[in-house]
Amino acid sequence: MNPKVAEYIRKKENWQKELETLRAVFSDLPVEETIKWGAPTYVYNGKNIVGLAAFKNYCGLWFFQGALLKDKHKVFINAQEGKTKAMLQWRFYSLEEIDKNLIKEYVLEAIENVKLGKEIKPDRTKKELIIPIELQQEINNNKEFKKKFEAFSNSCKREYANYISDAKREETRLRRLQKIIPMILSGAGLNDKYKNC
Repeated sequence: MNPKVAEYIRKKENWQKELETLRAVFSDLPVEETIKWGAPTYVYNGKNIVGLAAFKNYCGLWFFQGALLKDKHKVFINAQEGKTKAMLQWRFYSLEEIDKNLIKEYVLEAIENVKLGKEIKPDRTKKELIIPIELQQEINNNKEFKKKFEAFSNSCKREYANYISDAKREETRLRRLQKIIPMILSGAGLNDKYKNC
């Protein structure tokens, strides 16, 4: 067992018992326990199987290829409808809801899918980059900003563009623009702090 996972659980005071119970499910399974994206992750044969995390109102498991599982007990939800195709989440709001045998059944099915080579691959088709007006005006009016922005990868540019265009109100879009200008000028991606955890 990975000491960093024990440390993660120790820091989640409100959900310690639940997280320890969930972690125990994996103790006799042929998986490697590690930390990815700042959270405990269980890996089989180099493939991410399940992630473990706690939030304010619940703790849960993330099955990376959950959409391939039969889900006979209808435990899964898609926490990012429209964004994720494969990953599904199983939430727990109390210790009593955690059925270790049932969870193990799902994990073993996920491991079997890896053995069989079943996998939903992410859609790598090029998504169109749509620059919102507010961002385009800054690009047009600020040569240094334009140079830095154009140096980013398309996915990084898209993250910034979506960050602004996702705001419904103009004042929010302008506030977001002011927030990202120094980030772009320093060459930082919008989500860099979450990457390579």
